[in-house]
Amino acid sequence: MGCFRNTAAVLVVVSTLVMACQGRRLLSENDKEPTIIDPNTCSMEQVAVYQSPVRPLPSGIPSYEAQIINRCGTCTLYNVHLACGDFASTELIDPNIFRRVERNDCIVNNGGPFGPGEAVVFQYSNTFSYPLRVSSVDCH
Repeated sequence: MGCFRNTAAVLVVVSTLVMACQGRRLLSENDKEPTIIDPNTCSMEQVAVYQSPVRPLPSGIPSYEAQIINRCGTCTLYNVHLACGDFASTELIDPNIFRRVERNDCIVNNGGPFGPGEAVVFQYSNTFSYPLRVSSVDCH
């Protein structure tokens, strides 16, 4: 099952990058209507956030996998922050990968570089999934 999930994640990343490289219409997380996103322009819209349920913990607590993907073809991102409400997990998440800084502010990859096409993936567990939305990003 884990191998299939990794294969599915790779397919999502590859198809997203192919669409971005072809300059096709992508739906930005902040827009209701499709907009053209230049695959080489650094912006918050180049960061995709996906979540899906995974196998619950033995205690029965639901678990989720989150993927944060840099869709920019040439940009390195830094200080990627997500609006995350009161995010908490019953299982420890490596704080260098994802952590809550304060209420409604979580940081990805400890604020470090996030290269073109790179994905940060982590699992968390709680009785419900948290809405995660990109709130800010720095670009180089």
